[in-house]
Amino acid sequence: MGPRLRQLLTLDRLVLLIALAAFIIPTMMFVAQTGWSGEEGAHGPIIMATGLWLLWREWQPVKHLARPAPGWHVAILLAIFVPLFIFARVTQIVEIEGYIMYGGLLTVLYSFVGERVVRLLWFPLFYLAFSFPPPETVVAALTLPLKMALSEWSVSFLRLLGYPIGGEGVRIFIGQYELLVAAACSGLNSLISLTAITLFYVYLRHQAEWRYALLLTLLVIPVALFANFLRVLILILLTYHAGEAAAQGFLHNFAGLFMFAAALGAMFALDELIRPIWRKRAARWAQADNSKELANGAR
Repeated sequence: MGPRLRQLLTLDRLVLLIALAAFIIPTMMFVAQTGWSGEEGAHGPIIMATGLWLLWREWQPVKHLARPAPGWHVAILLAIFVPLFIFARVTQIVEIEGYIMYGGLLTVLYSFVGERVVRLLWFPLFYLAFSFPPPETVVAALTLPLKMALSEWSVSFLRLLGYPIGGEGVRIFIGQYELLVAAACSGLNSLISLTAITLFYVYLRHQAEWRYALLLTLLVIPVALFANFLRVLILILLTYHAGEAAAQGFLHNFAGLFMFAAALGAMFALDELIRPIWRKRAARWAQADNSKELANGAR
């Protein structure tokens, strides 16, 4: 072991690394097994990898600003997060445990680098939070109205095309089959992953234009809704023409992946379509502002 490595691996730092490993590894294994293994959390590893890369990239120009945070600030934060983490670990509520563990990690980071650097690294730290699956109860409450709306839209559209279809809430009846939009439209969870990846793309390409970045981010919602509307239509038609087994097998997962890829491609296409228009409008706004300033100066 070289002198530089011995200097870095002091006793207190080794103790901290061991404590962090005991803090992180069990929870991340739990998250990977219960959150990342399903379709709803499949985006987690991708966001974790890209988020860590982005954090390292953004750290390089600001690391010289790092200063240790006040000890009493850190003590208060740890006094909040550690008991909550123990509670979440005992109850094995993965949605809560992941976020609390991440809050504890942010506290440790804050203790080393201080508030200023944490504020400068706000986006990669915020983006990494998308790695953890949100609470299912929250997702269910937020998506239930959307599922009912998608069910009504799908039934109305296919009825116009002459299909023997009806609906009741999130239930769809077509021919001799009955579908639940709650199952057929689990792709609504793609709204979370699509938002995260779009934020990543927008930050890298348009972080200096925050108004335009906000516009693109807001477009995620209608794009995701339209993509999932098409997915519901595909699953209904597969069920009607090929049977329930075909619609719930490989084609079910393929439809979800295909529509997610299509939604992501639509976001890139919208960026290419809207950006020239936005720049022309921005130039006009800037010219109008300059004219006003010149007029005020002449007075």
